[in-house]
Amino acid sequence: MTDSTAPDPSEDLSYEDARAELVEVVRQLEAGGTTLEESLTLWERGEALATTCQGWLDGARARLESVLGEDADEDADD
Repeated sequence: MTDSTAPDPSEDLSYEDARAELVEVVRQLEAGGTTLEESLTLWERGEALATTCQGWLDGARARLESVLGEDADEDADD
């Protein structure tokens, strides 16, 4: 199993890289043929990658909402 105190290497990935690796993890899990330990390791990696992707999406959403909010404030001032 992974060490929960170790830094998560998926945090340094771009959204695109994390998503591509997540797709590969899912493919491997769906294909089967792995031991229980390997499957658990893949699952944990998939969870970390999904969290990284969600963080990128949440950040993008926040940026969009900020810009849209600024645009609405400027329109109200006009």
